[in-house]
Amino acid sequence: MDPLLASLKVAASGMTAQSERLRVVSENLANAQSTGKTPGSDPYQRKTITFAAELDRASGANLVDVANIGRDRSDFPMEYQPGNEAADAAGYVKLPNVNVLVEMADMREAVRGYEANLQSIKQSRELISMTIDLLRTQ
Repeated sequence: MDPLLASLKVAASGMTAQSERLRVVSENLANAQSTGKTPGSDPYQRKTITFAAELDRASGANLVDVANIGRDRSDFPMEYQPGNEAADAAGYVKLPNVNVLVEMADMREAVRGYEANLQSIKQSRELISMTIDLLRTQ
């Protein structure tokens, strides 16, 4: 396969992976304050995403793929909220193990990765166009 077309496939797989990462981050942010429904129940558990390299046999290019969407096993922070419906007998509520600052940093990194892959696609497309123009003039 043509190296320029292979670079398009690699960048497209990177964009897909970063898009999935943004989806996971947005779910975490949307549920950053979601407690359990009953006393002592667990709140929303932060999602994590893992990537893996995948060989595309047709192009011979290493693509990125989502290997797993898992759950963060860290402890839930406890907060004293005796009026909350999810409070235990002592008045403590388990809060989600989502750190908004970490999620915002992940979001920023995912957006930058997406933009880098998009720029790579734009440059590959420009090189393909220049190659076609050179072939036309011969």
